[in-house]
Amino acid sequence: MNITGGCLCKAVRYVINAEPVVTRVCWCRVCQYIGAGSGTVNTCFPSAAVTVSGELRDYQLTADSGNVAQRRFCGNCGTHLFSASEARPHLLFVRAGTLDDPGLARPAMTIWTSMAPAWACFDERLPKVERQPPPAA
Repeated sequence: MNITGGCLCKAVRYVINAEPVVTRVCWCRVCQYIGAGSGTVNTCFPSAAVTVSGELRDYQLTADSGNVAQRRFCGNCGTHLFSASEARPHLLFVRAGTLDDPGLARPAMTIWTSMAPAWACFDERLPKVERQPPPAA
C-alpha cells in the first residue's frame, strides 16, 4: 500500500509504505496550538515506512506527556506534517489533514480530553481518554 500526502504549497511530499498503526484525535495544548484552537487528528505509522521529499523545519519541545517531541513542518507554507517522540523513535505521527486521502485516517479514540476547552465537540462513538493513552504498538 502506498499512502501519499504533503503540505499546502506542495514543497514537501511523502510516501508511506505501511498500514496505519492507530489514529487518534488529540486535544493536548500543543495540538490545540497546531490545530488553531481545535484538536488534531494524527495517524501513526512505522517511521521506517515514511519517505519524505522536500525541506522540513523542526521544533522540539516537551509534550504534555513529559516526552521530548519533535514537530516537523514545511518551512515555506508552515503546514505541520509530522510529530515524533524520543521515547518511541520507531513511530511517526502524520497529521491526517496532510494525507492526499484523509478518509484513510479513521480515529480509534480521542485523547487528552481533560485539556480540551468546554466548547470542544467529541465524537461520542469514540472512547475518550483524559490524558496520554498507552503507547501505540
